[in-house]
Amino acid sequence: MDNDILKKEKEWEERKQIFHHNQQEHNLEIISLKQDYLLKNKYAINNYNKLILEKSDYPFLFNKEIYCEYNTANKIIVVDYYLPSPKDIPTLKNISFVASLNEIIEKHITEKQLDNIFDQIIYKITLRSINELFDSDYIQCLEAVSFNGWVKSINKATGIEIESCILSIQINKDELKLINLENVDPKECFRNLKGIGSSKLSSLSAIQPIMTTMDSDKRFVNSKDINFDEITNLALMHWEEFEHLIRELFEKEFSNNGGQVKVTQASRDGGVDAIAFDPDPIRGGKIVIQAKRYTNTVGVAAVRDLYGTVMNEGANKGILVTTSDYGPDSYEFAKGKPITLLNGGNLLHLLEKHGTKARINIKEAKRILNDSIENNKTSS
Repeated sequence: MDNDILKKEKEWEERKQIFHHNQQEHNLEIISLKQDYLLKNKYAINNYNKLILEKSDYPFLFNKEIYCEYNTANKIIVVDYYLPSPKDIPTLKNISFVASLNEIIEKHITEKQLDNIFDQIIYKITLRSINELFDSDYIQCLEAVSFNGWVKSINKATGIEIESCILSIQINKDELKLINLENVDPKECFRNLKGIGSSKLSSLSAIQPIMTTMDSDKRFVNSKDINFDEITNLALMHWEEFEHLIRELFEKEFSNNGGQVKVTQASRDGGVDAIAFDPDPIRGGKIVIQAKRYTNTVGVAAVRDLYGTVMNEGANKGILVTTSDYGPDSYEFAKGKPITLLNGGNLLHLLEKHGTKARINIKEAKRILNDSIENNKTSS
């Protein structure tokens, strides 16, 4: 008996030490986050605001998934918030016992009532979330909040889960100060603030967000730093390294006003290689970038593919970068469209603009690549 008590006391002491150790680590993380937040560190601001929204309590449970991205240049925080879907909303109205049937009968709200309740809930969560962010802005770093409401649902035609942005709104801090949220009709308030969304949110009709975060796109991969010098022949660079080089280059190009560039998963199929977000209100927006490390002329098919991708992504512009050049039909197709074609000469000029030099020698690249092919044939 005494041995059992001693054993349990020992186990309790071990659990206690583990608890205090974990608590100490957690406290240190909070202290570190607070210090970084007070120093207006971008990543601390993102984490802090995400925590604010995650801690909000609602009368029903739904799986919160939130992405925040703060822009230090314009002091706008973009929030991608995964809202409850209609199936998350409780529908039970009342329960009654029918003695004659000896059954318990459940009565649920109608589908129309559910649609109206869902719409009101979504508008309320949206306005409440934005208000919470401004209320918690102790270091006065937020000038505006751009909020995108996303919903995950099942496509009834395919049975596959899809994600749709069903509303988007951007509110300045001064705008919200003029509103008494306790007395407003959530939908009317949302519309008055120029929010975007379908007339019936429960239809889950997708809309184009006003601004988007980069972190919510699961195609993005970690960037790599590419080492090269002025004797590097870019036409011989590995295709994946070339994509990261282009990301690095355009990140420098857009960094002056807080822009970002991220590389998508390597596919080598002519799809999206990188996506840039330029916060400039006039020339900016979402930009699709494709990189073609070619030794031959880029055909018009590649330019058509880029234009199609720009349309599918809902982007403002597309940029195609190559080590070689484009044929007349490619330039003709790009006329009047939101497409920029950068050839090898343009690429070298842009690199030099940002303090790096390299070279492009197509003949040398073709010769070395052909020699490599011949050697492989001989060895096989």
